Amino acid sequence: MLTMASSPELRMDELPSDPLLHVLSYLGFRDLVRADRLQSGVSWYCLFRQYYGDLGRYIQYYPVLKRAWQQLKDFLQQRCPRMIASLKDGASEVELNDIEAQIGCRLPDDYRCSYRIHNGQKLVIPGLMGSMSLSNHYRSEVLLDVETAAGGFQQRKGMRRCLPLTFCFHTGLSQYMALEPAEGRRMFESFYPCPDQTAQDPSAIDMFITGSCFLEWFTTYVHNVVTGEYPIIRDQIFRYVHDKGCVATTGDITVSVSTSFLPELSSVHPPHFFFTYRIRIEMSSSASPEVACQLDSRYWKITTSDGNVEEVQGPGVVGEFPVMTPGKVHEYASCTTFSTPSEYMEGHYTFHRLANKEEVFQVAIPRFHMVCPPFREPVTRTQKASSSSYSARFDDHDDDGEYCDGDGDDFGDLRGINMAALEGAWCPRHI
Repeated sequence: MLTMASSPELRMDELPSDPLLHVLSYLGFRDLVRADRLQSGVSWYCLFRQYYGDLGRYIQYYPVLKRAWQQLKDFLQQRCPRMIASLKDGASEVELNDIEAQIGCRLPDDYRCSYRIHNGQKLVIPGLMGSMSLSNHYRSEVLLDVETAAGGFQQRKGMRRCLPLTFCFHTGLSQYMALEPAEGRRMFESFYPCPDQTAQDPSAIDMFITGSCFLEWFTTYVHNVVTGEYPIIRDQIFRYVHDKGCVATTGDITVSVSTSFLPELSSVHPPHFFFTYRIRIEMSSSASPEVACQLDSRYWKITTSDGNVEEVQGPGVVGEFPVMTPGKVHEYASCTTFSTPSEYMEGHYTFHRLANKEEVFQVAIPRFHMVCPPFREPVTRTQKASSSSYSARFDDHDDDGEYCDGDGDDFGDLRGINMAALEGAWCPRHI
């Protein structure tokens, strides 16, 4: 109760709206309280007590996660409205407590807070957490609700105390969160499991790390979606990454590149890292009709992180010979595999003018890097020598990858090379 020397008693619930609005804004509950107060007419103070009693334990995370969810839903409403219908209402504290009792592990507060807002999504396609489509390979990850996630909670050796965050119906791929620091994992980090194909022990599992905690994992993904870093293709979120420097203009033609790493087609042992890249070729709409041209061939210079350089050339792109006219855009996706975790590619296309086939010219393809996420080996492997590496690269008609269309603090080694700091697909072996 507040008092003033020269005024009568003033009750907290009789304070004007603005001071309490600032308090509630700081706590991250402003929007909730404003909406409920308009509907119910209950005082700010009573609503504040109600929300703080219910969500106060998440005060460190709630404003950030509430904002991220709202930004994501606003974006989806404009670009992928059918995904909105797949989101589930938030879970209750009782439901989350029951899940903890069921799995025998504590859920991190940032995870609980997010699931109070939305309890994942229904098991539908497309998945909220991104898709990838390359010829005869398709992946779409659903954000699991907490009940389904608990059903997939892992107790087996090699994956002990790991809770699935996502699931893909087509590949069986899931991202997991480690609920305890065991078997080379750090507590609460997220990862894609990657079985060691060279080991006799099925519990030898490498990990592609995707986040240090749920908050980082989820908000980073949302940021990439709402800022346009991940493109929307056929009403789905595709997890291609575009480096703003990966653009080159030659005359009236601009070439830009985005890339993606596919963990479900990759392995650490043996070293086999699968990348896909999406290329956009565009002729300026202001170009003269006389400069119309057709693509004849491509040339690649490929450099791996161990310094090996390979030069490859071949006709067309993924079996096509696109004709470029003013305003025309041609996009295609291709892929490549390497025995090193990073590489870069650059090159050029050769065109001829439609009006004069003898007029041949080259269009630059900008250098673009393909870097896999950091990966961690289990403790058992870090005590042994690494197996010998091998590489595989394939193509429909040449070699550049073009194709039509311990517990406690004893952690495994975290590896991966970022070469950027240093200076449709087919995979018969995996699919």
